[in-house]
Amino acid sequence: MGFSKTATAQERTTDRVWQSPNAAVAQTIGLTEVSLTYGRPGVRDRVIFADDGLVPFNNVWRTGANESTAITFSNDVLVEGEFVEEGTYSLYTIPRADEWTIIINNKLSWGTQYDETEDVIRVEVQPEESFYMDQMMIYFENVTPEEGDLVIHWDTVKVPVNIRPVE
Repeated sequence: MGFSKTATAQERTTDRVWQSPNAAVAQTIGLTEVSLTYGRPGVRDRVIFADDGLVPFNNVWRTGANESTAITFSNDVLVEGEFVEEGTYSLYTIPRADEWTIIINNKLSWGTQYDETEDVIRVEVQPEESFYMDQMMIYFENVTPEEGDLVIHWDTVKVPVNIRPVE
């Protein structure tokens, strides 16, 4: 559904929210709060993760819709064993059929105005096949006082990312 040149700001905002509503999730792991804000795109009868999909393999993806996904750590953490200082970052990914690259980046932006020179870390994780999720969702699983898995889940793909507080 496109915007007409005469659409009001309210109509454009309503359309955007309906298409890919914003969401937020937070999880306390030990004494550290991890929070994310992101846009939740829907499948809407599209091929999502594929060479010719909506999210093409081997390309940097903003990991959601609209603005880059923001992730905040209230304390220093290890993401898949790599050190990240407390602060707010963008979360990008490079999806592949058998492995995803998770990128924590200093630049927050609209869309994929990605700047590799702003990367804080890059780690590799394994995607899993899972139940169908129409709207992309980010949530947490396997949470203990020592660690938790941030999960990116959309279509039939689930991508867990381990986070451990440095306390």
